[in-house]
Amino acid sequence: MEEFMQNRELSWLKFNQRVLEEASDESVPPLERFKFISIFTSNLDEFFMVRVGSLFDMMKSKKEFIDKKSGMTAKEQLDAIYKTMPYYYEMRDKVYKDVIKELEKYNMHNKNMKSLNEEELSYVKSFYLSKIEPLISAQIVDAAHPLPFLENKKLYIVTEMWDADGNIAHGLVAISDIFERYLSLPGDEFNYIRVEKVIEHYVPTMFPGYTIKEQSLVAVTRNFDFETNTDIEEEIDDYKDFMKKVIKKRTRQEVLRLEISNTKSRSITDFLKEELAITDEMILVTKSPINMKYVYGLEDIIPSSVIKKVSYEDFNPFKKYSLERGSIIKRIEEKDLLLSYPYDDIDTFLDLIKEAAESDKTISIKITIYRLAKHSKLVEYLKKACDNGIEVTALMELKARFDEENNINYSEELFKAGCNIMYGFEEYKTHSKLCLITYKDDRENIKHITQIGTGNYNENTSKIYTDFSLMTANEEIGLDANDFFRNMSLAKLNGKYLHLLQSPSTLKARLLKEMDKEIAKGKDGYIRCKMNSLTDYEFLEKFAEASQNSVTVDLIIRGICCIVPNVKGFTENVHVSSIVGRFLEHPRVYQFGRGSEMRIYISSADLMTRNTEKRVEIACPVYDEEARARLVSYLDIQLKDNTKRRILLNSGDYIKPGVEGEALIAQDYFMQKANEKREKFYEGLERDKIDEAPKENFFAKIKKIFTK
Repeated sequence: MEEFMQNRELSWLKFNQRVLEEASDESVPPLERFKFISIFTSNLDEFFMVRVGSLFDMMKSKKEFIDKKSGMTAKEQLDAIYKTMPYYYEMRDKVYKDVIKELEKYNMHNKNMKSLNEEELSYVKSFYLSKIEPLISAQIVDAAHPLPFLENKKLYIVTEMWDADGNIAHGLVAISDIFERYLSLPGDEFNYIRVEKVIEHYVPTMFPGYTIKEQSLVAVTRNFDFETNTDIEEEIDDYKDFMKKVIKKRTRQEVLRLEISNTKSRSITDFLKEELAITDEMILVTKSPINMKYVYGLEDIIPSSVIKKVSYEDFNPFKKYSLERGSIIKRIEEKDLLLSYPYDDIDTFLDLIKEAAESDKTISIKITIYRLAKHSKLVEYLKKACDNGIEVTALMELKARFDEENNINYSEELFKAGCNIMYGFEEYKTHSKLCLITYKDDRENIKHITQIGTGNYNENTSKIYTDFSLMTANEEIGLDANDFFRNMSLAKLNGKYLHLLQSPSTLKARLLKEMDKEIAKGKDGYIRCKMNSLTDYEFLEKFAEASQNSVTVDLIIRGICCIVPNVKGFTENVHVSSIVGRFLEHPRVYQFGRGSEMRIYISSADLMTRNTEKRVEIACPVYDEEARARLVSYLDIQLKDNTKRRILLNSGDYIKPGVEGEALIAQDYFMQKANEKREKFYEGLERDKIDEAPKENFFAKIKKIFTK
């Protein structure tokens, strides 16, 4: 245990609390606040399925696992997590209640059966009888009818009831996933009712001969953490089939959490506690909806005039390079392009792939794929390239958590189109974002365009995640990328390159070496890193060493942060900021030094041990001066954010910085700059049109006058 380090799980919970704080921020539009509650809930679901699941596995292991950073055993971490949960649930319940009241000001009402008017009640009754009742599955739970398997995060209604003889029994009603999550109600207002509320109302009709004493809405969360090196691996030869079996297996893991709607019935909780083999702390009472994914669908029932009042102002990414038309490849040959999502549009990269797919000069397209949109333009362009006889290679990672099935389906689709498919490695996820286009120029010389990104090739998330995408014609970087793909095809993970850094081989060592260079400068040294999470023990020690040598260390970390700043004798010169806002902060940028001596990298890797030692990641130095200046400016603005930015204290808590001068929100600033660039671009087009218009000479003007 180190004085300047903290537990990763508890740090993550603090981050998720920041998400919930956005939901409580009255300056955020009410529907967006509603979405933040949904994000908080989804985050917590995944946290239990993966992180809590992992701790359970450790606790059950014969080997004792102790967190080096906090000195806590797996059980101690679990105890600490469960201890905090009632606080977070109460906080969410309060924020949920406040947001519901705020939305009512815009005639948007979340109704229950008692609050329906006659028209609404008639509509709901008709809908229930025609669409829901025929599909309802209800059963008695007793010795002859044991409690069935409760699926992960599926909603159920559990009842306590008496039969005609006064005997106590329990009932179970499964709420099918095929039901809509809410019903839009008739009338002039924008009212809705959640489907589970409708089903709860009709539960007494489902158990004839019984009297309902109590009923509660419940859902279980199961352990979704899994290791792929299981016994079933030896039974199969096809890795894709193996992953399908693993996905199926994990859905039946043990229960980690029981969420139950607000109830006074101890009988129901005792019944489920015994049936599911869980403890009291694993039972969490909620007044908020257990499943909140329906929130995003509410936009469909709200007129556009109202949407504008309850949502963020529309923002469209700037599409400069797409709007200019012409060859993207030619532009990159002239100058590196650095895109900043969502302020720039991913269409520029997609246009690059489309151009390459349609060109008879293109030899090959090679790409690593981790997550894709449900309807991916990228996949369509890669298939088009195959159709045109271009060699296409895709390294598909099938272990992208919760996207496994999507990636399996896309890998099959690309394979059928003629694409060469490689899968990620058994023990190493391929998380890198790298694309290489090999082509011939007009003189038949072999050339390369390389794209390196910090985020996925996903058209949807590029609109809500902030990320960087560098496209360069630097031949040495292109040759590095070519060597990388060759190494991946040979299952060679120890590749070394002239410019690119790769984990698990060189990335960690090189970044530590860069830090050593700044440490050698003492008080003149400077280190600035932006990432999602920081957990790697060696980096934590190195940041502390830098601080002890008077080096200024600025860290911008969205989520997990295992270093504790401002600990006397250890981290007085370490400053940690976190930004949670409209967009999910996602870039990884590593800056060492300032001015002409600065080295700056973009990467797919966080400074987490899983990234630096257990994943295939790529980091790339940025050489183009304009691109370097843009990255530095980006980081500068983020550290000037005095509204959405939070500062981490040595207590582990986050506080708002003091506001000096005008309020600044970094993401708003970048949106404004994108809009200004767009306006300037279109102004330039209008001027060009005027300049290019044919000029009338003097005699032509005189002729026009007399011919009127």
